[in-house]
Amino acid sequence: MRKTEDKVACQAHSVDLEFLEDIKEDLDNELNIDSLAKIFKVLGDPSRLKIIYVLSKTELCVCDIATLLDMTQSSISHHLRVLRNLNLVKFRREGRMVVYSLDDDHVFTLLQEGLEHTKH
Repeated sequence: MRKTEDKVACQAHSVDLEFLEDIKEDLDNELNIDSLAKIFKVLGDPSRLKIIYVLSKTELCVCDIATLLDMTQSSISHHLRVLRNLNLVKFRREGRMVVYSLDDDHVFTLLQEGLEHTKH
C-alpha cells in the first residue's frame, strides 16, 4: 500500500476516490447513525430483548412482565424506562394501571428480523 495525500490507497484495484468521498460525506451527514447505535446498545441486553418480545405479543403491565420474566417489578420498570427513552416502548394509563406496548411496527420489525437472522 502507498500513502497518497494522507489517505491510504489500495494498489490491488482501482478506486473511484470521488465515489468514496461521496459515501464519506453521506456518512458524515447521517445523524441517525448515532441514534441507531444507541438503540442497538440498549437491545444488546437480553432482559430488554425479552421485554420487547413479550410486548410484541400483547400489551402488558409491569406486574405481568415481571411475572413472565421472573424478575422484580423494580428491574422491569428500570428497563422499561430505558426502552421508553429511545421510543421503543410506550405506555398508556387504564385508571390506576399503566399498560406498556411496543412504540410502533418498526420495533416489532427489528425484533422479527433479528430473530430471523439468528436462525441462519
